[in-house]
Amino acid sequence: MTEELKKLERELERWEYRSLRTLSMPEKVSKRWQNKINNKLPDKLHRVVTEGVKQMIRATIASSDYLSGQPILTDISLTEREKVLDEKIKTYKRTAALEGAGTGFGGIFLGIADFPLLLNIKMKFLFDTAKIYGHDVENISERLFLLHVFQLAFSKEQRRVEAFEKVTHWQETKESWVNPNPSLEEIDWKSFQLEYRDFIDLPKTLQLIPGFGAIVGATANYHYLDMLAYHAKNSYRHREIYQTKVLQ
Repeated sequence: MTEELKKLERELERWEYRSLRTLSMPEKVSKRWQNKINNKLPDKLHRVVTEGVKQMIRATIASSDYLSGQPILTDISLTEREKVLDEKIKTYKRTAALEGAGTGFGGIFLGIADFPLLLNIKMKFLFDTAKIYGHDVENISERLFLLHVFQLAFSKEQRRVEAFEKVTHWQETKESWVNPNPSLEEIDWKSFQLEYRDFIDLPKTLQLIPGFGAIVGATANYHYLDMLAYHAKNSYRHREIYQTKVLQ
């Protein structure tokens, strides 16, 4: 085993630990406090997030909304792929931060508009990531993989663990589908949107405060894109290394 592969496997072990760990006591207290705040948020905000996530899932499965000019990379090493990805991550993080700052200046109305815009940025990033790792996003199963990566990044304990197991055992996940031609039915979008909404509510709510929201919006969007990139990179690393071992 090369030193590079050993390093990757250590990083994957840390990723597994972070993905499967339970909340600490301070985190549990913070979560209870956040849940109380969530219950007081305006219904309009909840409806926007719900509809935004629902439309994102439908677009991921059935449309070309998230396709870009990023080519599918073939015949290059994992190291070379990740050099390309790291530059892509920098670009998307800057875009997300600028978008969050812009909508944060406007208070509640532009803050609400930020939800679908940020979803759009996140999903375009995931589609580009898939192609950088050599996967064809015209394949519906690859699009479903992206949704599971999204769930892994933005879910609480139980759902996060479930998403991790599906992502790290992707072949078994595909074999478990009742329908050999997967569709939207493979995703419980109601649970999906609730997890996402609850995960991001507190910082995104602060973004609704005019002026102050610009600082929060830029920071939160940058952080969320960074978090998504971390899980996406390691999810594809796991697939690549696991498949290589199987072939050996």
